Amino acid sequence: MKIIYLHQYFNTPSMPGGTRSYEMARRLASYDHEVHMVTSLRESAVGQKGWRTTDEAGIHVHWFPVPYSNKMSFGARIKAFLSFAWAASIKAASIKADVVFATSTPLTIAIPAFYASRRQKIPMVFEVRDLWPDGPIAIGAIRNPLLIYLARRLERFAYFSSARIVALAPGMKEKVVSTGYSPEKVKVIPNGCDLELFSVGDAVGKELRLKHDWLRDRPLVVYAGAIGKVNGVDYLVRLAEQTKRIEPRVCFVVVGDGSEYSEVRKKAGERGVLGENFFLLGQVPKTDVPAWLSAADLAVSLIIDREVFWVNAVTNKFFDALAAGRPIANNHAGWQSALAVREDVGFILDAADTELAAGQLIRRLRDKTWLMTAGKKARALAENRFSRDILAKELEELLLEAVK
Repeated sequence: MKIIYLHQYFNTPSMPGGTRSYEMARRLASYDHEVHMVTSLRESAVGQKGWRTTDEAGIHVHWFPVPYSNKMSFGARIKAFLSFAWAASIKAASIKADVVFATSTPLTIAIPAFYASRRQKIPMVFEVRDLWPDGPIAIGAIRNPLLIYLARRLERFAYFSSARIVALAPGMKEKVVSTGYSPEKVKVIPNGCDLELFSVGDAVGKELRLKHDWLRDRPLVVYAGAIGKVNGVDYLVRLAEQTKRIEPRVCFVVVGDGSEYSEVRKKAGERGVLGENFFLLGQVPKTDVPAWLSAADLAVSLIIDREVFWVNAVTNKFFDALAAGRPIANNHAGWQSALAVREDVGFILDAADTELAAGQLIRRLRDKTWLMTAGKKARALAENRFSRDILAKELEELLLEAVK
């Protein structure tokens, strides 16, 4: 097959952020499919003009400069979405292919996918990574009734223009099916585990600990991910404050960036935990994350207390923890939290009462037997159910179905 793969925010492992599309695309390329990734150049886009193409692990990656950051206003983000949709429509239509595969967010990625599909008379497959526009509506980013109406129409347009749909969580499939789309044409292919990337061994973590005088042999809890409104990382600041009163040696590290970074830092300073038992390290390439998880006793996944988000949670940090063989603590319900509890690879922190949550956390950190056993179970779960190799084969089968 010749595949047009549309993802506006595609990342390689040397870049910060999730690498699902990279991992899926490079495997599809290794199966002798020709993969053309159409994406945007973001952080270094200023001063750049026109398309440029690179080879990334056998993937033909076509980059178009469209500046973007999580710190941009909602209006500026919409402008970036539409700007890329216009350029990507022309580019995707010019690449002769057998199928076009588009992954959200943003939902506007459906526009170039539809255009290329109709121009070339090839099937379109759409991947739902996030329930947009439900999320922006829930946090008040979209309030205008007309914009809400148009966003809903675009959502249905994306679904019903597609020969098949990939959903990253069971709740996402339910939402797609609730619009009247055929359940037989929707397949759940969750986020996956990068087993190779996270197989670094404990020695890497021990070495990292020795590089930081403030860490050394302290119990370590790591959050590695975005610091946006939906993540609610300020919860970790409050948790660190309560934990400090009971067990001040417990250390919280946040690796990431986002629109709420400055606010989280400010709150950590006000509550007297910044630089004491709470450390903000900023954004790092994905290749640096395994060392921090190797050093960690426990990883955490955070989401604000809104059902629309936790029901459909497919956080990279959850699957990264499994791949690294580390127990995971979630402060939300949802399918991945239920999975963690059922498989005994993690637990749920109280979302409302951080004093209670601190007690839960400390008890787990003191239970060295559970930490070791849960870590081994986490890695086994990653290998047997969430390996990228398994999931990429499922995606290949779905794309072949659509082509046939």
